[in-house]
Amino acid sequence: MALPVRTQMKYWGLTAAVLAVVLWFLGDVLLPFVLGGAIAYFLDPVADRLERLGLSRGAAVGVIAVVAALLFVVLALAVIPALISQTVQLFNTMPQLFRDLQAFLTERFPSVVTEGSPLREALISIGTTIQNKGGELLNTALSSAASLLNVALLVVIVPVVAIYMLVDWDNMVTEIDALLPLDHAPTIRQVASDVDAVLAGFVRGMGSVCIALGVYYAAGLWLVGLQFGLVVGVLAGMLTFIPYVGAIVGGMLAIGLALFQFWGDWVWIIAVWAIFQSGQFIEGNILTPRWVGSSVGLHPVWLLLALSVFGSLFGFVGMLVAVPLAAALGVVARFLARQYVGSRLYRGLTGQDED
Repeated sequence: MALPVRTQMKYWGLTAAVLAVVLWFLGDVLLPFVLGGAIAYFLDPVADRLERLGLSRGAAVGVIAVVAALLFVVLALAVIPALISQTVQLFNTMPQLFRDLQAFLTERFPSVVTEGSPLREALISIGTTIQNKGGELLNTALSSAASLLNVALLVVIVPVVAIYMLVDWDNMVTEIDALLPLDHAPTIRQVASDVDAVLAGFVRGMGSVCIALGVYYAAGLWLVGLQFGLVVGVLAGMLTFIPYVGAIVGGMLAIGLALFQFWGDWVWIIAVWAIFQSGQFIEGNILTPRWVGSSVGLHPVWLLLALSVFGSLFGFVGMLVAVPLAAALGVVARFLARQYVGSRLYRGLTGQDED
């Protein structure tokens, strides 16, 4: 005989509370494993495809590991040092950029930016704060022994965890499936399948879109000679998973920098604008329809809320799991809504009479 619903809710609620407490207290410890699991989930379809081509699971994971190692070496030698250098220069240059903005506003709108005006003081304060706090934060992160140790641990542990989980991914899924409560196994499998479809469409699809657009923006801004173009391109690519935010933030920052650097040479300013405009066209008409699809159903506001809530509760680990959890919660919410519409609580006596 199945357990009463109230008893089942008690057990599952207790389990969810324990998981939340564990994530709260062990967030930093779990970070490498969360990242490793995410990488394994992201690469599992690639391993499956290599298996269908005739490779064993171990050989498929080996090919993926070799390709990933080569990409990491290229990034470590060519891209990451330039990215860090441009980020430091951007922090140090911010006060001068704000002074240039102040001079531009003074020339064009002298009545707005007068000596001692709130806007003038605000611009000076913002530039100085970004230089002091941003440079201090970056230097601390790069020079702290603890931070270097954490980065080293991430570089070592995350690939190991990802490789082991990728090798055993199908076995883990089978073992978990065997432990499902028998009375609810079909329903759980259906909900899990829907969650996997959403995650596959959004996390894997949008992850690929973010990488592609980040490379496109960074390469395009570098080709036109924009200062800090690499940083702006990477930032715009990272924010692309929130619709329009990546293009708006990256575009405003890039065009703002272009106005200071290329003022009077409108061809290059238009070229910077065209890079982001064409990136939006490619994303909306080619990349997102093919890699993400239209059935994900994650609203941008829902994503921002999830990032804010999970980030404030669980820190950096919470921000990492916010998007997949938001996708999973969205699927569960739609499932519960369907159950509610078909229940006596919704239909009442009126629905019973119609039957």
